[in-house]
Amino acid sequence: MSKNLTEGKPWSLIWRFTLPLLISVIFQQLYTIADSIVAGQFVGETVEDGIRAVAALGVSSPIIMLFIQVANGINAGCAVVISQLFGGGKHVKLKTAITTSIIATVILAAALTIVGFLTSKPLLRLMNTPENVYNDATVYLNIYIAGLIFLFVYNVCTGIFTAMGDSKTPLFFLMASSVANVLLNLVMVIPLQMGVAGLAWATFIAQGISALIVVAVLYFRVKGIKTRHRGPRFSTSMLKTINRVALPTIAQLSFVSVGGLFVQNLINEMGEAAAAGFAASLRVCILGVACMFCPSNAFSAFSAQNIGAGKIERIPTGFKAGFALSAIIILPFVIAFTLFPDFIMGFFIKSGDAPPELLEETLSVGRMFLRFCSPFYFALAVKVMCDAVLRGGGALRPFVIATFVDLFLRVILSYALVPFIGFMGICVGWATGWVVSALMVFFFYKKGVWKDTAFSRRLIKR
Repeated sequence: MSKNLTEGKPWSLIWRFTLPLLISVIFQQLYTIADSIVAGQFVGETVEDGIRAVAALGVSSPIIMLFIQVANGINAGCAVVISQLFGGGKHVKLKTAITTSIIATVILAAALTIVGFLTSKPLLRLMNTPENVYNDATVYLNIYIAGLIFLFVYNVCTGIFTAMGDSKTPLFFLMASSVANVLLNLVMVIPLQMGVAGLAWATFIAQGISALIVVAVLYFRVKGIKTRHRGPRFSTSMLKTINRVALPTIAQLSFVSVGGLFVQNLINEMGEAAAAGFAASLRVCILGVACMFCPSNAFSAFSAQNIGAGKIERIPTGFKAGFALSAIIILPFVIAFTLFPDFIMGFFIKSGDAPPELLEETLSVGRMFLRFCSPFYFALAVKVMCDAVLRGGGALRPFVIATFVDLFLRVILSYALVPFIGFMGICVGWATGWVVSALMVFFFYKKGVWKDTAFSRRLIKR
């Protein structure tokens, strides 16, 4: 059911709203991590085959993340507008915003699918993909791109549910999709022996079925919202309003992903062992980051609804609740990644004989990344909470600027330091970007640039 986040204690609302999001993220990351585990343990017959398969998934990940971040940007843009309309009780505009979002998303996804097919191979070459993983990476990437329309539609629909205060419905869909994806991974790779291509087809099938079902459920949910009259199904003015949030967010997230392409280029030059070690450690690192984003997403819906309702005074209390919950969630990850990195990396590398130097290099890269970067999760938690309230109020320029600074530092420091300290230079660049951007957005949050923005006033006026 949709939930009004403008009434009740902020601590209780955000904590209860976060729990379904957290469970859904764990399931979502489960099948992402399962891809790499199945690749490392079951693709091929030797340890080298497994490392090569994990590397193939890893080198294609920055390109995949570029598309995913576009989908997340659309999600964020729709969510802010829909949350404010829902909080302000503007149900006719709400329905128009929902249908406009879905139509625009389908068109964009179709265009990006074409772009993806045309650019996937050149991008892999530009990133200096190791020759022995290039073919597998190409196959995996192209199959994933073929399913982009499912990814985009699923993302925008679950974002709409969350924006209306319903974090449980997306959870049910994600749990089912994740379990199906993991089972399909095992079937495609073990008995059918489809290798890396099987992992991609498993994702394609699971996302496709989930997207179709979630659209049907959303249709009946929106149909049940009673209004005196029906607004247009597609509105160019509403699309412009959505784009005011979506486009800067897409730019923010996409530029971060572009930075990932540059960093991946450095790693690819180090060879398949480094690519596999980074890919495996990044999978579990992203699990921690994704869990941290759950209170941020809850707070984003909370802040947007309350700004839409004119209840600005509730935001600081919500911020404290969200950050406290983020810190509690990420603490176990920091401890595990710092103390037991080799144990974690062992899930991605099959047991058996392998050249000692190949195995040690793979483990060393993963160990270094997990141990060095995980303590800086707390700085990232500050950033994502500040981003949530800035985005919720339509104050987009500050957090976009901070993200560009993050990207700049991450890439520049990596390229400057890697020739002298190797892979540690990438770790330093990653952490420095998080810390500096966190300080910047916290300054903007405390300055109150998100309060009573012109964007919010225009959106909810009659």
